[in-house]
Amino acid sequence: MKFGRAARSFFAKLSSNRFMINSLDSMLATADSALRTVFAHPSASRPAPLPATAPGALSEAQRREAGALMRVNHVGEVCAQALYTAQAAVTRDPGLKAQLLEAAREETDHLAWTRGRLDDLGARPSLFNPLWYAGAFGLGLVAGRVGDRVSLGFVAETERQVEAHLASHLDRLPAEDTASRAIVAQMKDDEARHADQARAAGGVELPRPVQALMRCAARVMTSVAHRV
Repeated sequence: MKFGRAARSFFAKLSSNRFMINSLDSMLATADSALRTVFAHPSASRPAPLPATAPGALSEAQRREAGALMRVNHVGEVCAQALYTAQAAVTRDPGLKAQLLEAAREETDHLAWTRGRLDDLGARPSLFNPLWYAGAFGLGLVAGRVGDRVSLGFVAETERQVEAHLASHLDRLPAEDTASRAIVAQMKDDEARHADQARAAGGVELPRPVQALMRCAARVMTSVAHRV
């Protein structure tokens, strides 16, 4: 009996230690992702999309506007990294976790492409990127805690709104800036695919008030990021 109690106590402690180690590993991985997203120059697994025609000369006003729009797009990718990282951290479904992390890897390509284009245009990332990341991470945690179907619905609605936002940027980017336009077009296609995958995996449609609140928050973010 004493041996049995001792064995159970030993395995309970071992299980607890493993849980603590796994939790610590998860926290360190999350912190590493945040630091890389906000402060590092990301590396893309895919080359940046090439434009069908060579970029034309941009006036100073066109360059500033293109830089502001690509800064907004870069902020969107910072937020995407935060959302997917948070949702992957809280889900208990290994398949969903893998899907979210795969989407995050594709979003890393977008992050790298937009950052590279900012450099080319002589523009800088948003000064508020740490704040944007923190806010999006918090939303991802909330959505993930509510449940996987709601979490997937949040992904689908986010990507749907981002797709519409990118379409508007294709209308606003200078025609001569074919390099930025090629990147935005590929991003738009990828976001639409992510939304379709989330819906196919069981994502539920979010209530209209939640959708409206998401659009409102996005307008605030894009308005600020366009300038700062």
